Amino acid sequence: MSKKTKKKDKKSSSQVLIVKGVLDISRSGMGFVVVEGMEKDILVRPHDFNRAFDGDTVRVQIATGGKIGKRVEGKITEVVERRKSEFVGNIQGSKNFAFFIPDATKPVPDFYISADHLNGAVDKDRVVVRLLKWDKDNKKPEGVVMSVIKAEDRSDLAMKEILIEAGFPLAFNDEVLNEANKLSETITPEELKRRKDFREVLTFTIDPFDAKDFDDAISVRKTNDEVYEIGVHIADVSHFVTPGSILDETAYERATSVYLPDRVNPMLPEKISNELCSLRPNEDKYTFSAVFQINQKAEIKHTWIGRTVIHSDRRFTYEEVQDIIEKREGDHSKIILMMNQLAQKFRKDRFANGAINFSSQEVKFKLDEKGKPIGIVIKESKEAHQLIEEFMLLANRAVAEYVSKIKVNKKEIPFPYRIHDTPDQEKLLPFVAFAKKFGYKFDMNDEEAVARSFNNMLKEVNGKPEQHVLEQLGIRTMAKAIYTSENIGHYGLGFEHYCHFTSPIRRYPDVMVHRILQECLDKQVKIDKKMEEKCKHCSDMERKAMECERAGNKYKQVEFMQNFVGDEFDGIISGVAAFGFWVETIEHKCEGLVSTRDLMDYDDFRHDTADYSLVGMRTRQKFRMGDKIKIKVVAANLEKRQLDYHWVPPNEEKAKGKKAKTNK
Repeated sequence: MSKKTKKKDKKSSSQVLIVKGVLDISRSGMGFVVVEGMEKDILVRPHDFNRAFDGDTVRVQIATGGKIGKRVEGKITEVVERRKSEFVGNIQGSKNFAFFIPDATKPVPDFYISADHLNGAVDKDRVVVRLLKWDKDNKKPEGVVMSVIKAEDRSDLAMKEILIEAGFPLAFNDEVLNEANKLSETITPEELKRRKDFREVLTFTIDPFDAKDFDDAISVRKTNDEVYEIGVHIADVSHFVTPGSILDETAYERATSVYLPDRVNPMLPEKISNELCSLRPNEDKYTFSAVFQINQKAEIKHTWIGRTVIHSDRRFTYEEVQDIIEKREGDHSKIILMMNQLAQKFRKDRFANGAINFSSQEVKFKLDEKGKPIGIVIKESKEAHQLIEEFMLLANRAVAEYVSKIKVNKKEIPFPYRIHDTPDQEKLLPFVAFAKKFGYKFDMNDEEAVARSFNNMLKEVNGKPEQHVLEQLGIRTMAKAIYTSENIGHYGLGFEHYCHFTSPIRRYPDVMVHRILQECLDKQVKIDKKMEEKCKHCSDMERKAMECERAGNKYKQVEFMQNFVGDEFDGIISGVAAFGFWVETIEHKCEGLVSTRDLMDYDDFRHDTADYSLVGMRTRQKFRMGDKIKIKVVAANLEKRQLDYHWVPPNEEKAKGKKAKTNK
């Protein structure tokens, strides 16, 4: 619920109410402020926008006591937060000054660009411009050209536009970069006294082969014949990024790094993410650690949490570790095999205690030196990935459990938990009915029973034709994980307490966790009354980042499939709607739409929501999610990031086969 302020309007008996909401500008130019808790949006006319852009968080003044049923109108009094500060468009003007005309589906005013802010841009150049200011007395906002986009860099422009549209700045300003460059990597004697020294303990990182920053490391040493001490060491970003600093404000604003197919848009400047806080081999680094005494039965005998300094001895890739696991030989093979054994025991116990075992498969594009997609790579979760995953989960859980026990005035302290709610009943019940058609039954007695049923189904469906559809639909029944100070546990992982502690280079909630954790260790907890607001912001930015990543992958799919327009492929129906169905090609994992408009020659199709299918009214021809069909690629639209497929009926396939034999 937004905060509301009331005051009397002297000219009438009505009251003036000021509320906070988000401005949504329609294509016609009219504005509507969406306020949480209010049934109807507030109408704002263009002359009352008060320098607000579409998507900005604003305060709007409205008058109450008007006619019943009449739409409430208001005037924007303040821009609380800009949704985005960078825009793509064209320069129009002369050497002394210019105007910037933004590309936008919704109305955005032209920007004034002074000569000293053109940065080499000339008339008709396509550019990225950052909003500098929009003073009350100025009719137009002022901007600065950040970069000129060359015509041949179409893909580069598309990736930048995806980020800008979601509100992620493309670069850090000079003030932020200067602040980062002032930071020292020197390990000082004073700081060493405040930390446990792990530099003499065997320590290594395990990451993808193309990783540029390493934010977690593992240390291992044997304390006796029965017990190993295993440390999970995380880059100590909070040592360098202090509350209230320009670096902190910038990191919070972004809240997350964004991973696109050909680039990373980082949360923190490269000086921090790739140098100061990257746990590179043969360098001393500050870390925040969770250290566990673990016996050979995978029982945790003792846990220590605190700040440390480490020295990574070796950088492993996942492929190298997987090779050691499979061949049972190689560098530090005894240690890695022991850790893998523990990780697999942790994993088995998690699933036995209610965690849900959805298989993870990541599809990535192989790109040439210009970022053009030339093939796909399917990455599956192997034991090397699971080894790191289990120890990161262990650390995240241990930190959340520790903080949950800290009380101030007998109350739990505000903390950014990572929670995952139970499945939505409206989504779960149709899925359960659908799974039953394939012979899989669900026990709906309680949440634990549902989790067990999911795991039983996922185990039994493995390798069967319906595996893909049931896994995908099962994931869609799940709630989305979010950050919140209201801890309800993590259903998917089966944990009562969980947080994100292990990736502060790329996630702001992890930075908050580190700070609060140190306050708890120092017994000097500061109650953050804005914790829930910060959690919501981080969840919102995470969602936007995921949307960017999907859009970026979709663009690369379309760019790749341009090479195959007119070709036919086998595919699997991956989604169904009233207007058509989506098909993912088996060979390339690229998804396109078969529209019902293109099926009208065959039949009139109706959407059966319970069966996740389209059904022909005359022929009873059915297109159901998970079905294998053949499609033809008919269009690849980069502007819309859209692939259009046509269904190739089986009789057409047979006809082509006969024709081919006749021509021989």
